[in-house]
Amino acid sequence: MKTINHEDFISDWLRNRNTTEFLGVWESMYNPDFNYGEFAIIKSNAGLNSYKISIKEWCVKTNAIGIKATTGRYGGTYAQSDIAYEFAYEFSYWISVGGGK
Repeated sequence: MKTINHEDFISDWLRNRNTTEFLGVWESMYNPDFNYGEFAIIKSNAGLNSYKISIKEWCVKTNAIGIKATTGRYGGTYAQSDIAYEFAYEFSYWISVGGGK
């Protein structure tokens, strides 16, 4: 049985065009320092098979506040509830169509 690399799963979710647009809308509503220029570059690449971005890259490039990744003993990926619910919705769909086998 192949193990799932959770970092890759989150990165794959983040490169999805719908996810990118959702995060852009969320950040534009709640983050006055959101970097729209970098967001436009990321959005233009989102959905391409050759494109991948990590949570850390997303945060650094766009100055995002809605989701973050930390390292260390208590490290992990943390998100505001709206973003966490969106991720959970996508994850539940992925499981229901057999992607978690």
